Amino acid sequence: MKQKQSLEIIYEGKKITTNRSMIRQAFQKIFHTNRKHKDRLFIRLFSEPKALLQLYNAINHSDYTNPDDLIITTLEDAVYLGMKNDCSFLIGSYLNLYEHQSTFNPNMPLRGLLYYARAMQGYLAVNEIDIYSSSLVKIPTPKYIVFYNGTKDYPDAQTLNLSDAFQTPGGCAEFSALMLNINLGHNQELMKQCRTLEEYAVFIDKIREFQHIKATIEEAIDAAADYCIEHNILKTFLLKNRNEVRQLILTEYDEKKHLRIVRRDAKEEGRVEGVEHGIEAFILDNLEENVSETRIMEKLMKRFNLTENQAKDYYKKFAK
Repeated sequence: MKQKQSLEIIYEGKKITTNRSMIRQAFQKIFHTNRKHKDRLFIRLFSEPKALLQLYNAINHSDYTNPDDLIITTLEDAVYLGMKNDCSFLIGSYLNLYEHQSTFNPNMPLRGLLYYARAMQGYLAVNEIDIYSSSLVKIPTPKYIVFYNGTKDYPDAQTLNLSDAFQTPGGCAEFSALMLNINLGHNQELMKQCRTLEEYAVFIDKIREFQHIKATIEEAIDAAADYCIEHNILKTFLLKNRNEVRQLILTEYDEKKHLRIVRRDAKEEGRVEGVEHGIEAFILDNLEENVSETRIMEKLMKRFNLTENQAKDYYKKFAK
């Protein structure tokens, strides 16, 4: 299924024909920024239009053959661990948003909605479309897919809906994410249609397998790479990019470690903040009852296990 190089756009009720390559260049200019973080291996593998088109065809049962049919619209933020979508692209009348996740995230529909809105801003700007005109503006249909390969077991496919997050049932909006489990043994028909995806699943599975018998994650990655090269799994890619692949995997593990530390610190900060709120309320309650400063200090030290100096500091901080 090959598309023409020309692209027809409806603007203010008029049909305008433009060049597809010009649209692609404009999108790249709008969405490209200098990246200061490392991509995940999954995104590195499918960063090439040919591989991305193969994945798209496998998911949608289509037969596009020309990688130039893809117009890449990926949003790339330079902030480490900041919000960015892994890959988005226009093909036909669809805007496809692809995300890779190694941990389950129930907020993916909300993230997808924000990605789509940002991409639409670029689409409207590139095509100079006026949303305040009296004519109906046609926009690409979103297809949002999350590729999951974490260690927890999830079904082959699962639909996540934005409406599940609504504080009150109902509302006038919906946005859905289709989560596909791409661990080895899942979505086997999809794997058959996209060899790169299947080989990626094997490689990740082998890394996890070797982690049980190797001393370090570095040794597990090297052993998995050796196995895959020997068995013609991602062979060309690994031979050409072995050091980069090693670093990408290590970066993913460092990112997970960083997130665990952030969550731990947030819990600790919340605990300390909660204690301080309790101390403040305790001091104010006693002041309202006209309890003397000396007695409040004594009660603070006993109730919250504080030193005399700590109790003094808290009294000075919260006594009104």
